[in-house]
Amino acid sequence: MSNNKTFTMRFLKLYSLYVIAFLAVGLVFPACQKDPVTVVPSGKQAAEFDSKVVVGWDELFLEVERYAGGYRPGPAPRAMAYIGLANYEACVSAMPEFNSVASLYAGLNIPKVQGGQEYHWPSVVNASYARLMRNFFIAAKQDKQDAINALEATNELKFNDEASPEVIARSIQYGKDVAAAVWEWSKTDSYGHDAYLTPFDSPVETYDWNANFTKAGDWLPTAPGPGRPMYPFWGKVRSFAIRESDKLCPAPWAYGEDKDNRLYAEAIEVYARTKYATYDDKWMGEFWSDDLVDLTFSPGPRWMAIMDEVLNAKGSNLETGLYAAVKVGMATSDCAVACWYSKYYYNVERPASYIQRVIDPAFQTALYNPINGVSNNTPSFPAYPSGHSTMGGGAAEVLTDIFGIHFPMADRCHENRSDFLGIPRSFNSFYEMAEENAISRVPLGVHFRMDCEAGVSLGYRVGRRVNEMPWKK
Repeated sequence: MSNNKTFTMRFLKLYSLYVIAFLAVGLVFPACQKDPVTVVPSGKQAAEFDSKVVVGWDELFLEVERYAGGYRPGPAPRAMAYIGLANYEACVSAMPEFNSVASLYAGLNIPKVQGGQEYHWPSVVNASYARLMRNFFIAAKQDKQDAINALEATNELKFNDEASPEVIARSIQYGKDVAAAVWEWSKTDSYGHDAYLTPFDSPVETYDWNANFTKAGDWLPTAPGPGRPMYPFWGKVRSFAIRESDKLCPAPWAYGEDKDNRLYAEAIEVYARTKYATYDDKWMGEFWSDDLVDLTFSPGPRWMAIMDEVLNAKGSNLETGLYAAVKVGMATSDCAVACWYSKYYYNVERPASYIQRVIDPAFQTALYNPINGVSNNTPSFPAYPSGHSTMGGGAAEVLTDIFGIHFPMADRCHENRSDFLGIPRSFNSFYEMAEENAISRVPLGVHFRMDCEAGVSLGYRVGRRVNEMPWKK
């Protein structure tokens, strides 16, 4: 645990330097790109409602995504980003301190509210979220489709008592119209749209891992597994805040099998911490895993769940909920894009491949699937950098920007799980959570330390890009 604390302190100290740097440089997005809302509705502002409609839909998102094959690791955060953007844009006219960011994106045309007319903003969000959930999870099983319809109807019945029929009808239609505009724009991303259907290639390109295996240390399939790497072209998916130069993290340690080689030393760490795991290392690895379909939500949506815990604990209003959701969605989505660009640029093999070849042929990872009883699992894509680590870093950066650097909380995402120690773990900041999430991949046996450290650093960079967007007036 001392290594984890050192890791934490190093990034907490860097945070103050980042803040100073950003104040000096200013926003990446010039002021002329802001899209101030000129049409002003009447009635209540978004901040006068609570965030329960956002949290309720998020909880259903997590349940639907849990069973959705092909959505991890990239398509689920991508859906989070578009849904978050639609809900934010649909309500931003009732958020006086905030700007629309729609003009930052070519081809995105958000319908305007009717000036002087009243809207019920929870109804707007309910309609927007429902439509986009149906679109993004069109292949979900019938029970999940029924759950989407049921939540929409339940909210409509509840909200009918909070405004006149005319206001409710106007609000529902506006939410649907904004959702439709965002959905149509999302479809113009050729690498991202419907990518869950082609997880081993892309909708527009095919990938041959053999052609990319050119030297020792390059990625090769791990057993058990599909024999092909997932989402080789995810680095080309549309991003929301990052630049092209933000996609590539620094190079990994050079390959080598000598005992004085840095990669060898990191492989020994993985070997020792996996085979001879301490009680806390084992718990930590399982607590942050989120790898397996049907068992739990995936690594990006895990941070949606953490965000919702915060919104509930603070009793946050709808304005804060919408702002947090769009930033967490964009951050985790852009993290997936940047991380997968770097993964396939460097094409680094998994620790299990290295360890079984160089150290111990009998080595197995600690990633066990309690649903089918299969052990020794390894995610099927290159190791460097870690996707868990990158998405955790990005989410921590934006959550810290909203809720502060010191935020003690217990993460209850897996409370009452029976397949491992399902009790909360406590943290003092989102950074501490992100760094533990990152290093947890080492005792699980699926990542080198370099993957985790490079990943969380890349995630911080991505999160800062999201924070730099012209959100506030």
